[in-house]
Amino acid sequence: MSNDTQSAAPEGALPLFYTKPMPLDAKQHGALSLKKNFGFGFTEGVNAVPINLIEMPQVCHYYPIAFSPDGNATPVAILGLRDSENLFLKEDNSCEEAYIPAYIRRYPFIFSELPGGEQLTLCIDSNEDVIEESGEQKFFDDESKPTELANNALEFCKSYHAAAQQTMEFSKALAESDLLVMREAQINVAGNQRINFSGFNIIDEQKLADLDDKTFLEWRAQGWLPFLYAHLFSGAQWQRLTHLLNQRLEKEAA
Repeated sequence: MSNDTQSAAPEGALPLFYTKPMPLDAKQHGALSLKKNFGFGFTEGVNAVPINLIEMPQVCHYYPIAFSPDGNATPVAILGLRDSENLFLKEDNSCEEAYIPAYIRRYPFIFSELPGGEQLTLCIDSNEDVIEESGEQKFFDDESKPTELANNALEFCKSYHAAAQQTMEFSKALAESDLLVMREAQINVAGNQRINFSGFNIIDEQKLADLDDKTFLEWRAQGWLPFLYAHLFSGAQWQRLTHLLNQRLEKEAA
């Protein structure tokens, strides 16, 4: 299943969560299906996920938003305060009541650019925890045509891809603006423990206030200002993470 849209697909390491993405093909995968209610166990061990620009106003009500320190300034939602821990994942593989970032909702589907072309191909992660043979939620019908499930996945990936391209433009401008600063969060939790959370960038409010008029007006014309403020507003969610971590520490101590 393909979509003729130009792509700058990442090369090298596999994207977060994906172990073996493969193109969906009617001949090879006629009996393949998506497991029902496979949950969010695949997010275990991850304390941050990429987010797109357009979802930042929703993300900021549940997660702190930070930016990757690698020069790309990729916006991420912080899911946990300790390494390899998602505080929003429950023991039954469901999630705490919160907005679920599109990167998570997209899984196990993803677009892949085939070598030597500009065609995006819908792929699925070959993970036995989420796919099965001859299940109810098939990707292709008896006539080898994509089912509603597969078509919906294709449309979602198209929308995600477009939003990701928009986010890259924003991130590039932000990375070049000198507004980002490295921060370390020191958080006190139960048992007189202190968690040091580091390795992320945030926007310096004073630098933003001092932003030159030309850049400010350009960013306003681009419609980026609400997303800058969504990031700043999200700082209140560190308290939510502290509460979730305290709950988990109490269970661990019991």
